Amino acid sequence: MSSPEDPEERLRRTLDEERGAYTAGADRPMGAYAGAMGVYAAGVAALSAAARLARRPLPDPTPWDVLLCAGATHQLSRLMTKDPVTSPLRAPFARYRGTSGPAELAEEPRGHGARKVVGELLTCPFCTGLWVATGLAAGMVFAPRTTRLATATMTAIAGADLLHFVRVRMQQAAGE
Repeated sequence: MSSPEDPEERLRRTLDEERGAYTAGADRPMGAYAGAMGVYAAGVAALSAAARLARRPLPDPTPWDVLLCAGATHQLSRLMTKDPVTSPLRAPFARYRGTSGPAELAEEPRGHGARKVVGELLTCPFCTGLWVATGLAAGMVFAPRTTRLATATMTAIAGADLLHFVRVRMQQAAGE
């Protein structure tokens, strides 16, 4: 039985009060957010340990590597969070709301707790970007040539998408 002076009970009460003060009644799954941060931190720790055990040297990224990773992170994040073809991966965690642009879907997270947090990650390219960039960084440690090819490919697709938009805009301007 817990007494009012029980440190565990005091900590739980303090955390509940802080959560309530922060959320002001909104559905913010703070525990699930902490869990997602824990999964991310554990993944980074595991990758770091694996690199150390394998005696993999840390790369010294060039500005070109950073540019390729930025383009690839952008493209992969949009592909994972907005593309109609990847919607089956998001379906258990998101609700379809329509389209949000050319070849992009508007979706919103559904559910509560961990399901909602996963839905937020899978429908937000900004949120997913951290995970994608971390995966690419790991790729630069464990398979740098393959990762450079993949980042170059994804960056080329991002560039091609930009050119599609420029072309459409130029065609619209020429028709006016």
